[in-house]
Amino acid sequence: MRNLVIDIGNTRVKYGIFHQNDLVEEQLDATVRLEDISRLATNHRVQNIIYSSVAEFWPQEWTVLLEQNYRVWGLSEQTALPFVNSYATPATLGKDRLAAVAGAQYHYPGSSCLVIDAGTCVTMDLLRADATYLGGNISPGVRMRLRAMHAFTARLPLVEPAKTDQLWGTSTTTALQNGGGLGVALEIEALIARLKQQWPELKVLLTGGDASFLANSIECEIFVHSNLVLYGLHKILTYNVEHLA
Repeated sequence: MRNLVIDIGNTRVKYGIFHQNDLVEEQLDATVRLEDISRLATNHRVQNIIYSSVAEFWPQEWTVLLEQNYRVWGLSEQTALPFVNSYATPATLGKDRLAAVAGAQYHYPGSSCLVIDAGTCVTMDLLRADATYLGGNISPGVRMRLRAMHAFTARLPLVEPAKTDQLWGTSTTTALQNGGGLGVALEIEALIARLKQQWPELKVLLTGGDASFLANSIECEIFVHSNLVLYGLHKILTYNVEHLA
């Protein structure tokens, strides 16, 4: 079975081609285009397509055209999931969060997992070992924090994220960089410590555009998975295909 999975984020689009359970090709673009989808699907002889969009961008006519040759799913609150979703407002839950949780379940089945997606915002979501999604938190991402401190003050400059050499800044630039990057890292560490009081064997997975940057600042065991959302979309798609059979 060959699947095409499409993750449409706030700033980029990731495509993944799966053969059975192997990610055999990935592609990164600034925008999503029907011709790119058709080319990938044709070249790799895919049978099934799933897409997830945080911006809800997906013209209905694309689905109509693609369904002439493929089975197509759009991840939504109605999509069947391989875990129980206990979120109180599933219609408002970000599709990337659902996919990342499914990716954690793919890599660590039967484990309690904290899934951290560090992008524009930092989302931290909890999957219990019995395959129940409990919910999570949303915080400003590193760059959002730096931009906010510049935009909402009179004199603080806009600085680039960077890891400093100590826990306190020795200049305005390093003070801001610590507030942005180290602040996120310490927030994550504190949540991990509290959750491990209840789930000592908790697996912590980190993904997203700032995953590598934050991994160097978080002083506890984490697993970095750059394609966690792609694997999660593949797991959700496979689950739905199997339930159609």
